[in-house]
Amino acid sequence: MSERTYRVIQWATGVVGRTALRHFIENPVLELVGVYVTNPEKVGRDAGDIAGLPATGVIATNDAENIIGLDADCVLFAPMVTDLDMICRLLRSGKNVISPAGPFVPTDRYRAQFERLEAACRDGGTSYHGCGIHPGFSGDLLPLTLTRLMNRIDRIEITEVIDKLRNPMVYIEVMGFGRDPDELLAKPSRSAEAPHIFAQSMSIVVEGLGKKIERLTTKLEVAGATQDIPYPNGVIRAGTVAGQHYEWTGWVDGAAFMTYHFYWTMGDNIEPKWDNGDSCYRVVITGDPPLELRLMGGTQADGRRPFYGLPWTALLGATAVPAVCDAGPGVITHFELGVVRPLGLVRK
Repeated sequence: MSERTYRVIQWATGVVGRTALRHFIENPVLELVGVYVTNPEKVGRDAGDIAGLPATGVIATNDAENIIGLDADCVLFAPMVTDLDMICRLLRSGKNVISPAGPFVPTDRYRAQFERLEAACRDGGTSYHGCGIHPGFSGDLLPLTLTRLMNRIDRIEITEVIDKLRNPMVYIEVMGFGRDPDELLAKPSRSAEAPHIFAQSMSIVVEGLGKKIERLTTKLEVAGATQDIPYPNGVIRAGTVAGQHYEWTGWVDGAAFMTYHFYWTMGDNIEPKWDNGDSCYRVVITGDPPLELRLMGGTQADGRRPFYGLPWTALLGATAVPAVCDAGPGVITHFELGVVRPLGLVRK
């Protein structure tokens, strides 16, 4: 095993960033050398303080030029919205970049973005890798790995189930909970670009099976609150949107082949009430033999399983740092990265 230590920078410290930050501080194979923050209240704070750990001596800054000038092997780039210009600057400065914010896979729709990334990688002698839990692991690497257990595949369905009342997130208002149902159906809060962003992940599976997505179709249904539903930032009023089911399907050889389902709810007091169980990612492959797998958090004291979507997103990027740094220059998808061997996870 390599005895090398990898010098890393954490860019942005939201839920994803803080999880990655903690990993970088605690992992003996990684050395945290810089932290970029967007919140003025975090400027000047020690990285350990931000992560809930002892002091590290690494002080957070909002000076991008300072970060670009640091000597580092890799940046985990985790802002709320991706910034392709900044990613390219970081790559040209000699730093590999891992981005949970994407872009993820060079599909035709995003070809121009990846041409820019490839050029920046050539200039800097660096690598770029886009990854996360979804788009990412649950929708591409996990199902593609499971296809090794199949003799024939007829259809693949990936379902994301999140009870956002039991797992509060910053996305509750952004995603349109509390809106009028008819208004949301007419004008969804989720971007029209979202299905195409996720289709990058879908293409990994389809192309890994030797096929190509011919077209993408979408559906949306909503559920209404049957009573007022209080949550940390307010109240979802009775009759307003308290559940959403997005369905995005990739068609192959003229048939619906791969579908992503997203079931988001604000608790149980909704109608219709979808019976999906605890928050999880579910992979169902129809064929010979049929297969089903659920990925979920471990059981807590109250018997429920928490949803770790954002922390998992962080760790998928953080544990890939050595592999991305050791890869050759260029855009690195799961195909180029191969089997990642996470280092520094087994500790005394």
